[in-house]
Amino acid sequence: MTKKERVKLALAHQNTDFAPYNIELTSAAMKNFTEKYGEPKEGFFQFAGNHIEKISYKDGEYIKHGYFRDEYGVVWNRNAGDDIGVVAEYLLKKPDLEGFAFPSIDAATIHQRTKSVLDNGNDTFKLVKIGILLFERAWSLRGMENLLMDFYLNEAFVEELLSSITEYNAAIINEALKYDVDGFYFGDDYGQQSSLIMDPQVWRQFLKPQLKRTFAPIKAQGLPVFLHSCGNISDILDDLIEIGLDCYQTVQPEIYDLRLLKQQFGSKLTFYGAISAQRFLPFASPFAVQEKLRETIDILGENGGYICAPTHQVPEDVPPENCMSMIDFFFKNIINT
Repeated sequence: MTKKERVKLALAHQNTDFAPYNIELTSAAMKNFTEKYGEPKEGFFQFAGNHIEKISYKDGEYIKHGYFRDEYGVVWNRNAGDDIGVVAEYLLKKPDLEGFAFPSIDAATIHQRTKSVLDNGNDTFKLVKIGILLFERAWSLRGMENLLMDFYLNEAFVEELLSSITEYNAAIINEALKYDVDGFYFGDDYGQQSSLIMDPQVWRQFLKPQLKRTFAPIKAQGLPVFLHSCGNISDILDDLIEIGLDCYQTVQPEIYDLRLLKQQFGSKLTFYGAISAQRFLPFASPFAVQEKLRETIDILGENGGYICAPTHQVPEDVPPENCMSMIDFFFKNIINT
């Protein structure tokens, strides 16, 4: 069974010989890993045996030490060592798009990057990735506090902003759909530790229609939609399923009762993640890591519907021994099947 076949079966809620998985590291965690074990000759992705590859069209450039300007013109300060960084200055200082130019897509870049991954010979499940999709893109331009107030004070501006962002994303999606990709992966955090960042009705009014519009051409092609969102988004899982979500990524076990989550949504959603990078991996022993992997797969992997992974790219504070323990666990499963 190929890696792509395992992921497809998981999405179809069918059992596989062993759970498909993905282990991704931040740059700081990768540095720790290579200092401990040496740089894998075949690269970490191949060394880990990962099942999912993501095709990203994110562009930008470093404009000075530690400062990165993305395709929208947003400058991110990455001097703290974070792979993403924090916004140095918000571009939309007023609730007004006058004078702001949205980026245009580059079909040649999309072609080159897509074909490079599709033709690399790996038997992986290959997803087009838009890592900063809608809400995150809106607040990166306007500021989180300003945008949350705009939901109530400047509704027309929010509608225009979100619609314009969606139009740009739709252009990327429609171009990517010309190629034989396996699905689409989006990143858009809506949750905090205990609840949504905004009232669920605000999410339904402003974000749900644009997400439905985003998912529609993908679903029309019969392809799956993956969504990453940190935090507790239980209030809107039914809404996301309604508009076409197939796979929910992150699934923090410090937030959700995994058995209950599987019981409530396991026939409709595939779960991706659930190995806590927040409260477990930084503190556990390598032995405990393997026990947790086994336990989580038993819960979420029953009758398929699970891609095993840390809840986020592994951060710097996770010991490299625990990353290696995860890899060892999966390779033992491969050998024993």
